[in-house]
Amino acid sequence: MEYSYLGKSGLKVSRLCLGTMNFGVDTDEKEAYRIMDAALDAGVTFFDTANVYGGVGGRGKTEEIIGRWFSQGGGRREKVVLATKVYGDMEDPNDGPNAPRGLSAYKIRRHLDASLKRLQTDHIELYQMHHVDRNVSWEELWGVFEAQVNEGKIGYIGSSNFAGRDLVKAQYEAKPRHFLGLVSEQHKYSLLCRLPELEVLPAAEEHGIGVIAWSPLDGGLLGGNALNPAQGSRSARNQQRAENHRQQLESFGKLCKELGESEANVALAWTLVHPAMTAPIIGPRTLEQFQNTLRVVDIKLDEAVLQRLDEIFPGPGGDAPKAYAW
Repeated sequence: MEYSYLGKSGLKVSRLCLGTMNFGVDTDEKEAYRIMDAALDAGVTFFDTANVYGGVGGRGKTEEIIGRWFSQGGGRREKVVLATKVYGDMEDPNDGPNAPRGLSAYKIRRHLDASLKRLQTDHIELYQMHHVDRNVSWEELWGVFEAQVNEGKIGYIGSSNFAGRDLVKAQYEAKPRHFLGLVSEQHKYSLLCRLPELEVLPAAEEHGIGVIAWSPLDGGLLGGNALNPAQGSRSARNQQRAENHRQQLESFGKLCKELGESEANVALAWTLVHPAMTAPIIGPRTLEQFQNTLRVVDIKLDEAVLQRLDEIFPGPGGDAPKAYAW
């Protein structure tokens, strides 16, 4: 496994991030344990979750599964760089009018303590805002996050689904406080979703924010089975979207066959090429799916292959404003 610093921090993480959104939903607890054990054995130490994971009516279930896995001991907690998120509605009647999505200091304190309890730990390495909340000032946000860092409950702060301007504003407001600010931004990025190349990725790179790609296979469209899905599979539910991209997906499949690599692994390896990228999130439902992704860090795409990928999946043309102006 390869490792990289998380943004401008001194924290090293694996270049594949284990996503756990399927745990407790499409993946039962026993299989989740097998995947997490295999991840540590393979050197994948960066685990990502969120307090809302577990599905409607089951918010927090995924964190609970991870917590019970930690409780088995064997150095599991000590070996993991743990990331979770706050923002969503936890369906907790005690939250009252603060139940809906948001990032008030009140909500962050309550939901952080609840996550720690479910995860059976006293600290979280990376605590991420799951979405921007422009109703909350950065004075309030940095105030509550600084307090939690000082108490030892949080190591670093990250964001998710922030625009480029939000990343810049966050760092601007952190600097006079002599606070580290954001060390990561989790953002949707894939061969089929290259818009972040205009603003988000350049802003992250300039301000020392490591990018973590979510949905790097674009909901399974880049996984290799989208055009011929098994009945009842997740790919089958995306069949209309796949048809809309048939020509691209067929050309992509042909290129991957020439390379002797799976479509999923080439798509994941491509995300790692961008200098702002720390790791793509892999979201295996089974141990076999996890094991099949481990080769990603060994795949090196040369300039000729990258050019062909650009032809199949055109991006915005570079950073803003060069992509559309002089």
